[in-house]
Amino acid sequence: MSAQLGRNLVCLAHCYSLFLEFFTDNLWGTLPGSWQEALDRLSPPQLATLLLGMPAEGEAVRYRSVWPLTLLALKATACALAFTRTPGFQTPSEFLENPSQSSRLPPLFRKHVRPKKQHEIRRLGEVRTHLGGRGWVWEPIEAVSPRGTCSVPPPSHAGSKAPLGRITANRVSVPLVKKLRDLTGCTQVVDVGSGQGHLSRFMSLGLGLSVKSIEGDQRLVERAQRLDQELLQALEKQQRRAPQVVHAGPRHPPRHVVKWVDPTALCEELLLPLEPPPPGGAARLLLTGLHACGDLSVALLRHFCRCPEVAALASVGCCYMKLSDPGGYPLSHWVAGLPGCELPYRLREGACHALEEYAERLRKAGPGLRTHCYRAALEAVIRGAQPKLRRPGVQGIPRVHELKIEEYVQRGLRRVGLDPQLPLNVAALQAHQAQEHRVVAFFSLALLLAPLVETLILLDRLLYLQEQGFHAELLPLFSPELSPRNLVLVATKTPLGQAFSALETEDS
Repeated sequence: MSAQLGRNLVCLAHCYSLFLEFFTDNLWGTLPGSWQEALDRLSPPQLATLLLGMPAEGEAVRYRSVWPLTLLALKATACALAFTRTPGFQTPSEFLENPSQSSRLPPLFRKHVRPKKQHEIRRLGEVRTHLGGRGWVWEPIEAVSPRGTCSVPPPSHAGSKAPLGRITANRVSVPLVKKLRDLTGCTQVVDVGSGQGHLSRFMSLGLGLSVKSIEGDQRLVERAQRLDQELLQALEKQQRRAPQVVHAGPRHPPRHVVKWVDPTALCEELLLPLEPPPPGGAARLLLTGLHACGDLSVALLRHFCRCPEVAALASVGCCYMKLSDPGGYPLSHWVAGLPGCELPYRLREGACHALEEYAERLRKAGPGLRTHCYRAALEAVIRGAQPKLRRPGVQGIPRVHELKIEEYVQRGLRRVGLDPQLPLNVAALQAHQAQEHRVVAFFSLALLLAPLVETLILLDRLLYLQEQGFHAELLPLFSPELSPRNLVLVATKTPLGQAFSALETEDS
């Protein structure tokens, strides 16, 4: 593979198209005839297995017909260019005993927390995390070993020419967040976009870290403070019952601050230490954001780069469609220099879909899959009635699979502000419904390319940090079935050397 990962990503990403225009733009007709023939005969479970490459456990992959080489090449290329989202560690499921309670998180920290969030705060906050999997780091071409899998052109500074290098897949053990704090000498963790404070609460009252929690929504902050007090009372009660088991030292909940963080300016409140630094010393901050939405992830990167007191970063982004354009992407000089690097809203929105979750829906082949077909038919009716109204948001219509297609369209028209009594061509709607399997197949094909868009966005952030001389890695930290946005960007101001590889240990 040539050192052109970014260029290849840009080229393939623009092949992506969502399903809403399936009927208005005859998207099925845009596919080569041989592709149509191969995809038209596939059931939803076969789409999951053969197209998305996600067979059920123990299922053998068997092609019942000869696929065109171009379709096979697209599938292989999409898989090769996207950052892997599968963690390399193998541990027993934490939800085997109870699907809503993680067996690996202390019971008091599970209260009021959904299973997805339980998994995320445990993986991000636990003291010792054995990834044993893939991480992506920049290496000069002379140092690349045969382990390398994804080659890219080098991050170049303006006015300079850097030697060739590549993104390599490393086998590492990664400590997050407590061990990262210890390695970098940070005195305080700042959780940005903390919401109800579940991660901050676990890091402060569970791990004993000094934590500042920043959230722009006053209601969420008030809720977080109530949950802090509830947990403190529970811990005190537990200590009275079992003083020999519960740690009796002082407990400090996170310091909650109501503050919107402007992605274009530095936030002074974010940088203020919780306690005055010792004489001759200075505060060292570790910034973290668990699924910091849109530009908030970009703000974390900029604070890390511009503020000397910020020594480390652990960021998990989400909601790429909310990135400012321009400003939120591209960040790196190198990606910005690629012809066609722009990512319109539809591409960034598609990158947020949960590939593994949809594959599971395909395997179950439930009636809920017809929602795609119904929504595409509604889009055709909307544009027929008001051509300038395109892709309006339609709030979830309950129990879609129990509705006739004309009933769905009438409810959808009402939700977008149009007359639900518009005359409908029922025969045309039923003809659309007869193509439900094609809509599902096309949507599956689109999802095959969605991870490439996320890879390009995250590669841009990685190179943005590398261009400024910082050490950065991308690591698949969460189970993608539980948390689709599972790649964490870890960065430090100074290289950690052999510290990562010296931490090989299994999860306790």
